[in-house]
Amino acid sequence: MSTWRDDHNAIHPWNERPKCHCGFRTWLQVWDEPLPQGKKGCRFFKCPDIDDDFKACTFMQWVDTRPLGAVRPIPEQVENKSQYYARLTQAREEARLAHEEHERRVRQQQIRAALKIQEERFQAREADLKREEEKQKHRYKEAGQSSTTDGRKGKEKFLRFTQ
Repeated sequence: MSTWRDDHNAIHPWNERPKCHCGFRTWLQVWDEPLPQGKKGCRFFKCPDIDDDFKACTFMQWVDTRPLGAVRPIPEQVENKSQYYARLTQAREEARLAHEEHERRVRQQQIRAALKIQEERFQAREADLKREEEKQKHRYKEAGQSSTTDGRKGKEKFLRFTQ
């Protein structure tokens, strides 16, 4: 199976292309000018010149060190503008989807953490209420015991007094 490195007519994968000074992935072209000597037919990356601020980007990087004409027929055009824009759009869409997926996972983690905190608070509050209930039962029990003993003592005093 041949790769773009073996096939001089193949187009480089998007993520392996260098970025120009504007920050865009570069456009793969074939040099068709006679000068510089020995470069006719060599592939190169150049700025796609899609920036709207009308600055001239001079980025250019040679892919081939020798012209392809000596090895095989020179390709006239490796990639046209519509192919470039299609790849650019696809790469942007993939990046957007990856970003959305990352945000979704972060939100899920935040929700899980919030639910865990809420559950811990609920359990702590439930334990507090249980302890408070036990305290109340203990107080009523003590109050009930002391009132019955006080009531008996009161009855005894009344009986002694009336006799």
